[in-house]
Amino acid sequence: MVRLDPPGSPLSGTVALLAASAARHGRVPGRHFALRLHYEHTNAAVRVQVPDTHPRRPDPTTVAMADADAEEGRGLALVATVADRRRVENRTGPGKTVWAATRPAGHLGPIRSDPV
Repeated sequence: MVRLDPPGSPLSGTVALLAASAARHGRVPGRHFALRLHYEHTNAAVRVQVPDTHPRRPDPTTVAMADADAEEGRGLALVATVADRRRVENRTGPGKTVWAATRPAGHLGPIRSDPV
């Protein structure tokens, strides 16, 4: 096992938030979600991808923090604060893929805006 980042880093937080969001909101009965990590060599960034089969598509460009009393609704807003890029894309079959990319700890400099 290779540790990419320490616990509490932007990368580990992105993995945790996207996985929790997919498990809570993206699952449909009888189906699961997957978590994929892809290292983008040109950016030295890790893309966290969470495809699921739920038809609802969040819009990551208009994500806002939930009301203080709400029990949910903060996941993608928190991802937006730590990830360098994020997007929701169509996938083959039902559902969508929510992804975010961020650099592991110790990698500095700008990240390319176009996905690899």
